[in-house]
Amino acid sequence: MTATHILLLIGAYFLVLILISYLTGRNDSNADFFKAGKKSPWFVVAFGMIGASLSGVTFISVPGWVESSQFSYMQVVFGYLVGYFVIAFVLLPIYYRLNVTSIYEYLQGRFGTVSYKVGAVSFFISRVLGASFRLFLVAIVLQQFVFDAWNVPFELTVVLSILLIWIYTFRGGIKTIVWTDTLQTLFMLLSVGLSIYFINEKLGWGFTEFLDSEELKEYSKVLFTDDFFQKNHFIKSFLGGMFITICMTGLDQDMMQKNLTCKNLGDAQKNMVSFSLILIVVNFVFLLLGALLFIYADRYDVAIPLMDGEPKSDLLFPEIALNSGLGMVVATTFILGLIAAAYSSADSALTSLTTSFCVDFLGIEKREVSQQKRLRKKVHVGMSLLLILVVIAFKYVLDRNVIDGLLTVATFTYGPLLGLFAFGIFTKYQIMDRLVWIVALSCVLIVMGLSYLPAEFLGGYQIGYELLPFNGLITFLGLYMIRKRI
Repeated sequence: MTATHILLLIGAYFLVLILISYLTGRNDSNADFFKAGKKSPWFVVAFGMIGASLSGVTFISVPGWVESSQFSYMQVVFGYLVGYFVIAFVLLPIYYRLNVTSIYEYLQGRFGTVSYKVGAVSFFISRVLGASFRLFLVAIVLQQFVFDAWNVPFELTVVLSILLIWIYTFRGGIKTIVWTDTLQTLFMLLSVGLSIYFINEKLGWGFTEFLDSEELKEYSKVLFTDDFFQKNHFIKSFLGGMFITICMTGLDQDMMQKNLTCKNLGDAQKNMVSFSLILIVVNFVFLLLGALLFIYADRYDVAIPLMDGEPKSDLLFPEIALNSGLGMVVATTFILGLIAAAYSSADSALTSLTTSFCVDFLGIEKREVSQQKRLRKKVHVGMSLLLILVVIAFKYVLDRNVIDGLLTVATFTYGPLLGLFAFGIFTKYQIMDRLVWIVALSCVLIVMGLSYLPAEFLGGYQIGYELLPFNGLITFLGLYMIRKRI
């Protein structure tokens, strides 16, 4: 597939998204942009959230991670499941009872304005970095396989990518996202399924033969329980996955904004439970695809592509799909799957950042009605420019597998949110609100310092994603120290 063919395919895809945006955004009201009128069918939200949760990071980076980590990622995924049930039956009832637009409004009612702003800032930093990770991944793929052929600089690739998102979200907001996510999830799952089928066919296997093969056994170890000091030990991965889900979904305006568009709490809970069960199967299929890619690469001597002179395993899937002779069907569905996976997450991130900034920082609901829509659109442009700058910066500073980088950043930025919400839900204490930002900042700095300690300094113990619950715990303890005496 040539660069021109890929670009035409992307253009056609975005025309469909723009059409959906036109149909869903004709009202162009803030109520629809922020909450979709609270009329979204739960099953549509659930299906669309699969694509938003997986994103381009899972689509590209999880398969590329298999060689170095085998199927250990499933330990994290099992933790995800428990986390989703906590969200469904602990957090969602609170959000629906308070009828919030931004979930961080809960913190204002519980503790005060400073706590509210600390929660909003924590989300804002987390989502900017998380969305940028995802956009960076799709941008480097487009750069490697499309725009390098035309000598287009990476910076312009990033600008074009985010401009396309802005075009189809600036009117309909979350109402548009709910429906475009559904289409994007369909394309992503179709792409993975067809890729597995055609790669197996090229290898001379049926799917059952692949599952029984000796080659798969070299990659498919799931449980790592031998050495607790290792980063990928089951307990550490499971707990990390559980708290990553609670924070990156349940305490994240981006993901919760979709759930809050459901008609009522019961529908939102059905959405969350059904979505979480399907997600386990889907993640396992991605890992199977990863093993298959490395088996295929070994069989046919496909080298891992280089980026800036270094092997980049994230690029193996696109290399095989586009350049190894698997045919136009695989190449076409891969491109559709890639852009669907990447943009199903990035578009909702842009919308949620706009929502959070408008509600949490600018108090848009307190402004004159005549000013609200104009202000929202200005913020939407500003958030787009911010994402462009951060994605471009990643090209020069990112030195690890993207999903590992994404989960590592989450351990720093979501800890204050975890501590604040846990303290609010599980205690009845009030706190000295003006000191909350000091507690949050101190805890983040402590955790960042711990993450850079060499394993030798800790007796060989390798710190993993368990830093996130630890971050939340020390934030909780810090809040206890500044509680008001009764």
